[in-house]
Amino acid sequence: MRRVRSIQHAAAFRLLTLATCLSLLPGLAIGQETEADSRHLLEGIQADETVNIERPDPEKPLPLDDLRKFAEVFGRIKAAYVEEVDDRQLLESAIKGMLSDLDPHSTYLAPKDYEKLEESTSGEFGGLGIEVGTEDGFIKVISPIDDTPAQKAGVRAGDLIVRLGGQPVKGMSLEEAVKLMRGKPGTVLTLTIVREGQSAPLEIDIERDIIKVTSVKSRMIENGYGYVRITQFQADSGSQFSSALKKLEKEHGQALDGLVIDLRNNPGGILQAAVETSDVLLNDGLIVYTEGRIQSSRLRFNANPGELMPDTPIVVLINGGSASASEIMAGALQDHKRAVIMGTQSFGKGSVQTVIPLDETHAIKMTTARYYTPDGRSIQAKGIRPDIEVKPAELTELDSQPIFSEADLSGHLDGQNENQTKSETDGKSGTEDSGQTPSAVDQDFQLRSALNLLKGLQILGDRDSARQDVTD
Repeated sequence: MRRVRSIQHAAAFRLLTLATCLSLLPGLAIGQETEADSRHLLEGIQADETVNIERPDPEKPLPLDDLRKFAEVFGRIKAAYVEEVDDRQLLESAIKGMLSDLDPHSTYLAPKDYEKLEESTSGEFGGLGIEVGTEDGFIKVISPIDDTPAQKAGVRAGDLIVRLGGQPVKGMSLEEAVKLMRGKPGTVLTLTIVREGQSAPLEIDIERDIIKVTSVKSRMIENGYGYVRITQFQADSGSQFSSALKKLEKEHGQALDGLVIDLRNNPGGILQAAVETSDVLLNDGLIVYTEGRIQSSRLRFNANPGELMPDTPIVVLINGGSASASEIMAGALQDHKRAVIMGTQSFGKGSVQTVIPLDETHAIKMTTARYYTPDGRSIQAKGIRPDIEVKPAELTELDSQPIFSEADLSGHLDGQNENQTKSETDGKSGTEDSGQTPSAVDQDFQLRSALNLLKGLQILGDRDSARQDVTD
């Protein structure tokens, strides 16, 4: 094979490569030497002088063979790639590769990526409305965001996206896939997805729109029973959650009989927001702690006195789309015995990402720690296991059939207020057959199960109170 580089080019390239390796791998070079020593080393090489290098820790030697391999690949690309490639582009690609190969959540942030990061925490951005990750080289839907084009089009948590438009995503980076999904509002993108239980891929057309995420939604689902949905954890989610609880109690006129907190398909968000939201329902104790290699990644977050609804039974709904910050909240309430966790096992994203600026316009987002619940459980790749497992189900009421009872038997003994009871029963039957639209609770089996549990806890609580009164 012919060498196409001149000696002068090769010398300049070796200098560039070594400087790059020293700057990109601080733990291998600058981490072992001072910055002054590193500059002295580069100046000596440039002047073609012999430079003595103090050997690093024998247990952690410099991977010289790997550095030579990196330099060789860099040179081959520069010399023989079908199109000329800029040095800056190659070096940025190397940085992206280093980070993306660590885990699905570490990445290089160019200036536009900074803007996207701000959009994701502010609650407004353009696109389809899907929280995504990677799995086996494909793009996996962690969860569709509520009230977005993706959710309305039928995209589900767990779907594997294999094509975006006409472009296969196999081997595509997460950043590239997100870039394709974002676009001008009103334009249509076709997602080809593989879904468990489906024998063939599905094609779903989604019209892009401005995605505005409302972090906290609340309503009364029955008299005395409140419902709060947290779609994702944004900067002000804690204050919104507190306001939502106060509003529900004001609407009811007294303390609620029960509360359902819906964290299903909540992809997470800001750690501090999850801590503040959990703190609303806790009076003291640890909420979450993180462990990492450096001191700044070892943090502990504790609850402050002054919890809301201290005597209200709570059920938290989770599923496979509940990730990261939502798992922190579920784990904290579970460990403190403050709520019953119901649904299916959560996603298991238990790692902390830190944004580390490199200069004014570039940064890296790197995994620096792991989350742990108050009892010391790691969330990573395990998730939160519900106290009561309830899988999604579609319920179909059976056609009403005539019901015969003791009252229908000829010659039966008269019952107390028999005629009044029969009248009430007949009236109820008429209501059921009136053709009214089923409520959200009737259509959501997991939510109905949560409500039934709260009603049961309320009944038992009333009985305990009655027994206590009799004893007193």
